[in-house]
Amino acid sequence: MASKKYCFVYLPLHGHKGEEHMNPFLSLLLVGLVVAVLMMAVLWLVYRRNGNPAVVDPGWAGTLAVLALLYAVMGSGHPVHKVLIGLMAGIWGFRLSGYLLVNRVLGGHRDGRYDMLQENWKTGLPWKFFLFFESQALLAVVLSVPFLFVAMNERPDLSLAEYAAFALWMIAIVGETVADQQLKKFKQDPANEGKVCQTGLWNYSRHPNYFFEWLVWVAFFLAAAAAPDGWLTVYCPALMLYFLFRVTGIPMTEEQSIRTKGEAYREYQRTTSAFVPWFRRERDAVAENVRPE
Repeated sequence: MASKKYCFVYLPLHGHKGEEHMNPFLSLLLVGLVVAVLMMAVLWLVYRRNGNPAVVDPGWAGTLAVLALLYAVMGSGHPVHKVLIGLMAGIWGFRLSGYLLVNRVLGGHRDGRYDMLQENWKTGLPWKFFLFFESQALLAVVLSVPFLFVAMNERPDLSLAEYAAFALWMIAIVGETVADQQLKKFKQDPANEGKVCQTGLWNYSRHPNYFFEWLVWVAFFLAAAAAPDGWLTVYCPALMLYFLFRVTGIPMTEEQSIRTKGEAYREYQRTTSAFVPWFRRERDAVAENVRPE
């Protein structure tokens, strides 16, 4: 039997005996949307109770993990692909969700990004945050499309691209976990209050966690690219890169760091790569580059 080809852009309706039914790809994507919307609505209720909008962060990662498992269970692809994406996205999402929950919600930490949003919005905060939470549900569904492509892949074996995706995913998961733990350990030491973390991976990148997070999405794209039309999901790592560099990632994080750490963080910016881990620039070289003619 010839394998079916599900295209993300073109999703036709096929009739059977005079009846029409929705394309399986689109149908499962809509199920995912309903699940994501409901999960974020519940998280909004949690925010209304504890007053901490940062619950959306672990919720977002957890939602993506749930969507991956949903697609793995309900997708029509070969089990080998469904197990692959269920493991990759499930482990990534639940690990990140647990880390964010423990360190940004349960620990009583206040995220400066959301404090800034509340200052800017001023009025109608509950409903504005409701729309914000639901926008995260929509974003999660948009970014879950690579998972669905993998879960619908009917090829009976793994491709070279999927082996490469798994290898890159392992490197990225280890790197992100190490970066998170190094930052956590640094913050737990009272002597480091107001200081800039420059230990381990943070000595080579100001945001190693973001870098390895982006590699995870490159891995998801590679896995999806092995499926028919899966190359279309190249927008996912591109979109993540845009968010990290232009929206809620590096800009807001560094603005908050400059506000709390001042000149120490500006010096860190001058000497350390923003994203890709690389060797530090020497202070003398930096001074030479900015010296007036």
